[in-house]
Amino acid sequence: MARNAEETRRKILTAATEEFARHGIAGARVDRITTVAGVNNALLYRYFGSKVDLFDTVYSRVVTELIEAVPLDADDLPGYAGRLFDYHEAHPAAVRLAAWRGLERPESPVPEVVVKAQRDKAARIAAAQRAGTVPSTLPPESLRDLLVLLTLSGSPFGTTEGGATESAAGGNVERARRRETVVTAARALVGG
Repeated sequence: MARNAEETRRKILTAATEEFARHGIAGARVDRITTVAGVNNALLYRYFGSKVDLFDTVYSRVVTELIEAVPLDADDLPGYAGRLFDYHEAHPAAVRLAAWRGLERPESPVPEVVVKAQRDKAARIAAAQRAGTVPSTLPPESLRDLLVLLTLSGSPFGTTEGGATESAAGGNVERARRRETVVTAARALVGG
C-alpha cells in the first residue's frame, strides 16, 4: 500500500509541476492536475493539503533537483554559468515556477534548501576570493546572484514546446550563441 501511495504522490507532483509552470498558482486547476495524474481530487488534498501547499511542495522539489544537478564550482564560475544555462534550457519549468513563486508567493519563506544552498555558494566564492582565484571586486553574494541572472538570458518564460518558429538547426545555433554569451559574460565578470 505504501508503494501505491508513493506512486500516487509522484503522479500528482509530476502533473502539478506542469500545471503550475504553465498557469501559476491562481490559474492552475486541481481538476486538470488530478485528471492528468489519474487520481481523484480527494487524494490530492489528502496528500498535499491545499493547492498552495502543493505548489510549495512542487517548488521545493524542483529547486532541490536544480541545486543537486548544478553544483557551484568556485574555480570555474564561467563553467557553472554555462551548466546552469543548460539546466534552465532543459528544464524550463524550473524557471517558470520561480517566476510564478516570485509573483504569487513573495511573502512566503524561501525553502530552507535554497537558503542553505545560497549561503554555501557565497561561502565557496568568498573562499576563492580569499585564495585569489576569484576577484574580490564584488561581494560573493552579489557575484553569485549576477551569475544566476546571466543564465536567464533568453530564458524560457514565454516559450512553448518546440520554441520559436525557426528550424531546429537555427534554434540550436541561437541557443549555442546565447550560451556562449552567458559564459563569456561570466568570464568577464570574474576577470578571466
